[in-house]
Amino acid sequence: MEKRLTTSAMLFSIGFIFLLICTVGAFFYGIQIGSDKTEAKYKTDETSASSAASVSPYQQQDLVSFYHTVFLPYREFQNEWFSAMNKLSQGKTNEATSMFKDLAKLAEDKEKEASSVDMQRSPLLGESQVSYIRSLKLFNEAAMKAATSAKTLSFAELKKNVEQEKTYRSASQFALNAQQAYYSAMLKWAATVDTDIPSEYTSPAILELSQWKNFQITVKNKLMADQLMARNKLTVYYPQDLTSRVDDFIQSGQASNMKLHTLTSVVDLLINTEAVRAGDFSLSMSRLYHQALLPQLPFFSAE
Repeated sequence: MEKRLTTSAMLFSIGFIFLLICTVGAFFYGIQIGSDKTEAKYKTDETSASSAASVSPYQQQDLVSFYHTVFLPYREFQNEWFSAMNKLSQGKTNEATSMFKDLAKLAEDKEKEASSVDMQRSPLLGESQVSYIRSLKLFNEAAMKAATSAKTLSFAELKKNVEQEKTYRSASQFALNAQQAYYSAMLKWAATVDTDIPSEYTSPAILELSQWKNFQITVKNKLMADQLMARNKLTVYYPQDLTSRVDDFIQSGQASNMKLHTLTSVVDLLINTEAVRAGDFSLSMSRLYHQALLPQLPFFSAE
């Protein structure tokens, strides 16, 4: 009887120990499975975050989208504005009042177009969009004021009055701010494609031509946008047109012959002598910038 009890107790003890081992094993196995799942999830989240961070807010498609939805509507208005001012200077319009009313309506329409998309994912493009919209609003006001002034002023007086009027000057400044931000965004894009290109660059007070010649074209274009903004010079030509004229002036030996050594001195000369024209860049692109890194935007295409 006592022997049978001992055997039963032994079997019970063995069974209990076995059950305990299984329970402990299952517990640690569960911990390992949970740990593996947590680690896998962490790695997945980390990879996703890394992928998201690696996507620059200044991709070529962003620059192209901005060009067609914001920049082009503004530019279409600006071209009409310059055309109207040119007619005034030549005394070729007898309907200045209606001409400026039409410009005011065009500015309003283009403002709505430029506001139809959200470019805020890319900070510089968002900044540029806001400035272009503000510029168009102010051009609307300037045009309405000019329409009123046209009833009493001669063509020459009207043109001078418009260009000196505070609203017009503010509209021009916002347009130049927008242009600078857009070209700065292009520079950031270029830096993601070629790591040798800086993502931003601010010119020193004195920039020697020997330094300028070593810059990639997106840096040069951004500096020309800076130069135009600093002068509050709203132009029918693009910053790249000014870039090409500076490069041509240097390569032709004219800068050396005239003993000009700084970028500002050359830019001053070209602007003051009205030596820059819209389309200068396209005409010299194949000669000066055949293999240059540029975003695929229409105004960088050779004619």
